[in-house]
Amino acid sequence: MMELRQYSLDYADTFAKLRNNPNVLDNGYDKTPNPFTIKDAIDFINIQLDKKPAERFFIFYNNELAGEIGITLQEDVHRLCAEIGYFIAEPFWGKGLATTAIEQMTDYTFATFDIIRIVAGVFDFNKASMKALEKNGYYLESIRKKSVIKNGQIIDDYIWVKLKD
Repeated sequence: MMELRQYSLDYADTFAKLRNNPNVLDNGYDKTPNPFTIKDAIDFINIQLDKKPAERFFIFYNNELAGEIGITLQEDVHRLCAEIGYFIAEPFWGKGLATTAIEQMTDYTFATFDIIRIVAGVFDFNKASMKALEKNGYYLESIRKKSVIKNGQIIDDYIWVKLKD
């Protein structure tokens, strides 16, 4: 069973180990420290614990930490928008966790925040993430050609969007 849970420092060590996987890091922004240390995990969790209401959650599967999901609220003229981001730890890939977590986080975001649009950027090689978003009613708004440099490769960025009903 998959569930979203509040952040807790009790999971900092496990979170760091799961996040530090190169296959997970390859799918995210370079602003994420690499390697992702226990200190990085503690610092990140502490920032999240101060946010009320919560903007990020741990993803658990059968009572085991399996990933993380959350939003980044936008500002200024984009203040009614949020960006969603997530990762599933490699041992849990292929179990539908991202699809379920996206569904729950999307519902929570629209119910909790004054948001009318959620956007997700997905690197061109991450077809599983695109499929999980599409299953949740996100649509492909655009493909930003050659807009990302990741691991020395210039790639396309697929922009997926869900609007509040």
